[in-house]
Amino acid sequence: MLNIILTIVFSIVMLFFMIFPAMKITEFIGKFFKIKKYHDLIVVLVTIFLSILIGLFLKFF
Repeated sequence: MLNIILTIVFSIVMLFFMIFPAMKITEFIGKFFKIKKYHDLIVVLVTIFLSILIGLFLKFF
């Protein structure tokens, strides 16, 4: 249980730092696919995904 809480805490902190990379990744994806309708949703999902990955990385190392 403590492992899950530590991962969530690290991920919440990283949410603020992952917004810019998520916007850049979404712009890159937008060059190949038409995602105008879902652009904001994809940015939010990529931000959450990246922050969880960084949170897991910080927890294990």
